[in-house]
Amino acid sequence: MPLDTSTYTLALLRLDGRRWNELRRMHAQINTQAAADGSSYLEMGNTKLICTVAGPAEGRRGAAGSGGDAGATVQVEIGIAGFSGVDRKRRGKGDKRTAAMQMTIANAFTNTLFTHLYPHSTILITLHVLSQDGSLLAACLNAATLALIDAGVPMSDYIVACTSGSTSSYTGADEDADPLLDLNGTEEQELPFLTVGTLGAGERVSVLIMETRVQAARLEGMLAVGVDGCKQVREILDNVVREHGHFILGNTVR
Repeated sequence: MPLDTSTYTLALLRLDGRRWNELRRMHAQINTQAAADGSSYLEMGNTKLICTVAGPAEGRRGAAGSGGDAGATVQVEIGIAGFSGVDRKRRGKGDKRTAAMQMTIANAFTNTLFTHLYPHSTILITLHVLSQDGSLLAACLNAATLALIDAGVPMSDYIVACTSGSTSSYTGADEDADPLLDLNGTEEQELPFLTVGTLGAGERVSVLIMETRVQAARLEGMLAVGVDGCKQVREILDNVVREHGHFILGNTVR
């Protein structure tokens, strides 16, 4: 079913009532699983997931994925519940899109974590997707960042991510097309979009994934909106970490 963009044209509002540069409601918690070394729960709109971190744990020498002298190995596992999407389709371990997301997340955190402090070790990031409504890779990156902070794994800075898209299709030549921030599931099905992840509060891009085609003239605007959205996401995640820190300190003083 084609996406009805008439309301956006008339009122400059999207189907869920947001303007082009507004994020969906975002809720996050850390230290949600007592048995894990680090854990988090994240909601980006109706995309909801749980992340747990195990490690850094020293593996047996010579074992696969046990890390080397250069530093720890980051492993990522993503489990998508069959009821998480509209189609109620269960994805197996051989699913190509899931494998690609696992590799993207592992590479991003390998370059951000201080893995050289943990030779011959493994850091396992496990993500459980409970509900899907767009921005899945971005939500996974944000949840993993919080869980790693909860686990006390040193890193150079936060990795924060969000999606951005364009109201113009690949074949259309719409000069009035606008970039959109934080696409939901319906928008992702009909519009070109990309996932951008930045490191820290600056504009250093660490993750950039695009699964659809778009006109080259639209790419710069989409990237700029995505980077600006990452700054908003970082502020939200930073507040979550600070609130949890104040909570721990308050209990310690008592």
